Amino acid sequence: MSRFVDRVTIHVAAGNGGHGCASVHREKFKPLGGPDGGNGGNGGSVRLVVDPQVHTLLDFHFRPHAKAGNGRPGAGDNRDGANGEDLVLKVPDGTVVLDENGTILADLVGNGTTFEAAQGGRGGLGNASLASKARKAPGFALLGEDGQERSLVLELKSVADVGLVGFPSAGKSSLVSVLSAAKPKIADYPFTTLVPNLGVVQSAGDVFTIADVPGLIPGASTGRGLGLEFLRHLERCAVLAHVVDCATLEPGRDPVSDIDALEAELAAYKPALDADHGLGDLAERPRVVILNKVDVPDAAELADLVEPELAERGWPVFRISAVAHSGLRELTFALAKMVREYREAQPAKTPRRAIIRPKAVDDTGFTIVHDPENEGGFIVRGTRPERWIAQTQFDNDEAVGYLADRLNRLGVEDALVKLGAEPGAPVTIGAVTFDWEPSTPMGDDVPITGRGTDIRLDQSDRVGAAERKQARRLRRGLPVEDGEQDQS
Repeated sequence: MSRFVDRVTIHVAAGNGGHGCASVHREKFKPLGGPDGGNGGNGGSVRLVVDPQVHTLLDFHFRPHAKAGNGRPGAGDNRDGANGEDLVLKVPDGTVVLDENGTILADLVGNGTTFEAAQGGRGGLGNASLASKARKAPGFALLGEDGQERSLVLELKSVADVGLVGFPSAGKSSLVSVLSAAKPKIADYPFTTLVPNLGVVQSAGDVFTIADVPGLIPGASTGRGLGLEFLRHLERCAVLAHVVDCATLEPGRDPVSDIDALEAELAAYKPALDADHGLGDLAERPRVVILNKVDVPDAAELADLVEPELAERGWPVFRISAVAHSGLRELTFALAKMVREYREAQPAKTPRRAIIRPKAVDDTGFTIVHDPENEGGFIVRGTRPERWIAQTQFDNDEAVGYLADRLNRLGVEDALVKLGAEPGAPVTIGAVTFDWEPSTPMGDDVPITGRGTDIRLDQSDRVGAAERKQARRLRRGLPVEDGEQDQS
């Protein structure tokens, strides 16, 4: 038996970028071949794409983990690594993407609509791309970035023009079956309908969709019964139709009380897509009342009693019998007219234009705050500094010197000086914490040494971490630890 799944949590991971290559061209009679290390390939991204052939999120229920391909590393002879293959995940029309905190990230409506769920990591540059006037043959390359990883919640909200609401066994599925070509399961017991059924209705040249939402009961807006599971499928409906069972034999139930109970649930439910679609609360949508099963004599008498009271509320009232196919023509024309008026009232859709936001003149690209865990320490935050840290080979002195030059050109060192940072202060960027040492000469003024080395890293006369700790204990009047005393 097939299953309908309309809410899943998926874990997506983009591909990692390939590492750059550090290589020097070697060929007979060419002693100065120069650097020829290629760049690493970019990691593949994970994308969600709307496919009209997909109608449920069942595949993600059984396979919630998805990972794109990694980029290939660069090679010598200026050979760049191949890019990782993107992973395309097909989702139904009407899928809403949320993060773990419940914030809406995307509302995927329309065939081909795409959302980048996880961005692939950038490939690292090879030493051929890093060559400059100061470094004619770099002995290092940049590492590839890790791909983005995150967990997302996918919710399916049916895209329908008319939503049928009512108590269980009110005849909603039967109405969908006679108005459209849909063939939902129909039986004479409550909660026969466990999944929303969609049908396409044609009326005098108008075409609209109708959705049968599983039966609601009092308390549905707080999760009782199947309420919260399927109330979300009403969020995009332009018209709500109350389907009332006039032939019910349950004590204490009548058409007016049924409608009042469901109206209270619709008013209590707050759609999450108000800001995106401007449809407003469910309580504000146009209403239609459908008195079903009037082919039963007792039901017809009950409909005669309640119809004037319902008409006083300003809602159109229709008496039908889904079994006898009576009253369907007038109902279809009325629903088509209401949907048409709603569509005409909507503003015309205009193609989205690219929005260019220039960089602010005072935007440095990074921020620096005091580190609450390290005395005298600082934390540097910013996209570029954190990316540069992730791309650096810290076992290569020349790569570390290149990183220091990049941070200096960005203005990180000047900002640290203005904040009162002293040499040896712990500075954290990304996942790396290091002792800050101002690099006085820039890369253009550094004497060239062997490949993979940087002379500036060897010229440091500052006090080490052990000596600084011992000095702090002495200032506070604390005894010097044995291990520190032996080192002094």
